Amino acid sequence: MTTVPGLTRSTISVNGTEFSVTHGGHGEPLVLLHGWPQTGDCWQPILPALVDADYTVVVPDLRGLGRSAPADTGFGKDEQTEDIRGLLRALGLGPAAHVAGHDIGGMVAFSWARQYPDDVRSLTLMELAVPGLGLEQAMNVAHGGRWHFGFFMTPEVAELLLDGHEDAFFTLWYAQLAGTSNPLPAHDVNRYTEAYRGTKRLRSSFGHYRTLLDDGRTNTAWAAAGNQLPMPVLAIGGDQSVGDRLGTSLRPVAPHVESAVIAGSGHFLAEEQPASLVERLLSFLR
Repeated sequence: MTTVPGLTRSTISVNGTEFSVTHGGHGEPLVLLHGWPQTGDCWQPILPALVDADYTVVVPDLRGLGRSAPADTGFGKDEQTEDIRGLLRALGLGPAAHVAGHDIGGMVAFSWARQYPDDVRSLTLMELAVPGLGLEQAMNVAHGGRWHFGFFMTPEVAELLLDGHEDAFFTLWYAQLAGTSNPLPAHDVNRYTEAYRGTKRLRSSFGHYRTLLDDGRTNTAWAAAGNQLPMPVLAIGGDQSVGDRLGTSLRPVAPHVESAVIAGSGHFLAEEQPASLVERLLSFLR
């Protein structure tokens, strides 16, 4: 997948590490945060429409992932908020921005909105369970939760077992999480697999999971104190994946959250159903 014409890819040093950031366009900043196991490239199918709609898009590879430098620390979602805010400053943008996040990127986006509500003009969350607001149930295998959370969260084990087996694992992963209507093509899966190949890259990626319990405790304490998100919030799920569960889980802290379900999509909304996703996102942003 090539970079969208008119956008620039830069390497920026922030918070002791280097980030790769694709950016460009005109108008209000719109930050797009990717999930696991992807990179900022996952947004490319919808970037032309967002730029044409007069947004300045800012698309980083998250800490330790993709073209950003491998990292050993700093994976707490509150810490990563400072990464992204620092990138905006380095680009001469912000502090206010529209923020959209998918999967792990959605967890960072939620932390940003919780910590700096005046700076988040709107919050769009896609295909995740927020730590402290439903994630713990989603990871509870005794009650039908997903198996991978505990595996990825265990120090050293996941990278030890997956090193050398990346092709087989990520082929299986994408096949299981994508919907049946428009699964990711093999060349995209191969590109993401290369971005996660080897012990160092795998360990960086699992760092995002190894802070989840602490992330959840922080969010739970904030919600228990009666706090709510003041900005417009949109929760999006694929009809073959999260569906409307994300919107339901957010309602206690975002009473007026809009919930949308993308037909014909599994977990990877921007790549499986880009036209439907960008239509819903732009409708919300306007």
